[in-house]
Amino acid sequence: MDTGFFARNEHQMERVARVVLGLGLLSLVFVGPRTVWGWIGLVPLVTGIVGTCPIYSVFGLSTCPRDGSC
Repeated sequence: MDTGFFARNEHQMERVARVVLGLGLLSLVFVGPRTVWGWIGLVPLVTGIVGTCPIYSVFGLSTCPRDGSC
């Protein structure tokens, strides 16, 4: 497994959840209450697509299985 700062550290199901959450929050910008707070959805969307969370990297966390099959 890669040990760099941008190594994958999110499990596949967590990535899916982040993308869904990000799209849901972004939808608040275009439909519904049309609030600018929906732009915060870019954070989980991007981290879900890329597969790495910088905060996880800083604290040395990972939700990947121990066999490194992320």
